[in-house]
Amino acid sequence: MTHTVLVVDDDPNVLEVIASMLEDLGCEVLTASSGAEALDMLVEQNAISILITDINMPAMDGHELAERATRLRPELKILQLSGRERRLDAYPMIRKPFDKQELARVMQQTTGVC
Repeated sequence: MTHTVLVVDDDPNVLEVIASMLEDLGCEVLTASSGAEALDMLVEQNAISILITDINMPAMDGHELAERATRLRPELKILQLSGRERRLDAYPMIRKPFDKQELARVMQQTTGVC
């Protein structure tokens, strides 16, 4: 079964690299460059089952996006990305930089897919 993953990052280069990695792992990938855009997509696209979001973004950070996304879609699996340590109550996280093998391992551990 193919899973649809929404990747959110305000850096277009990072967004492109992560999307490519996920496609190589067999996921359908949608991208958004902001939290607001991601929330709109979550409302419009029922197929999205996984949200991967950068934590450090302007306007709406990845923590706020994850919390709001969970209220919209409680079944949504969420993975956060950051180059810094996560909060104790935060969602599962993968530290930047990472490679495709690390992404695959963390995806399997935290979401059970890809």
